[in-house]
Amino acid sequence: MKRIILGSNSPRRRELLAGLDIPFTVDTGNTFEERLDPGVEAHRVPELLSRGKSHGFHRPLEADEVLITSDTVVIVDREVLGKPHSREDAVRMLRLLSGRAHEVVTAVTIRDAVREETFSVSTQVHFVELPQDVIDHYIDKYRPFDKAGAYGIQEWIGYVGISSIEGSFYNVMGFPVHRVWHELQRFL
Repeated sequence: MKRIILGSNSPRRRELLAGLDIPFTVDTGNTFEERLDPGVEAHRVPELLSRGKSHGFHRPLEADEVLITSDTVVIVDREVLGKPHSREDAVRMLRLLSGRAHEVVTAVTIRDAVREETFSVSTQVHFVELPQDVIDHYIDKYRPFDKAGAYGIQEWIGYVGISSIEGSFYNVMGFPVHRVWHELQRFL
């Protein structure tokens, strides 16, 4: 048996991985700085960040350990929306998403002492038109500053603002558990 380590601060990733009934520990020690060349193609960003987090893990992995790292971005008009830096940035992001479709891409890296696998999952999300008072209420009450694209599909804004999705709901939450389960089975 390998010991699984989740290298993430995200409470959503912890909750979703726990839902697979796989024992794991959380270790967020990392030296990786999330900086990329501005010319990087949008769909490559989560993969590069997920790998960077894996290789930035604060210590070498032991022979019986498997590290899981991940990154999620929202892409609209080839623009990558990460986590908002301020309330104004969150308002800007939600205005940009309002009344249209966007793509959520999550990359996951699974690595042990000798090998690694990285994969990505993509989901299309469709928002209804979001009036300014809805945007303000959501940001002020739910404070989505730790979420790519400034929203959580599992929160109030998902209930009132998302008309449909094409793909994995859990991917939009930030961790495509169905794919993680299958990739872990192959990896182990």
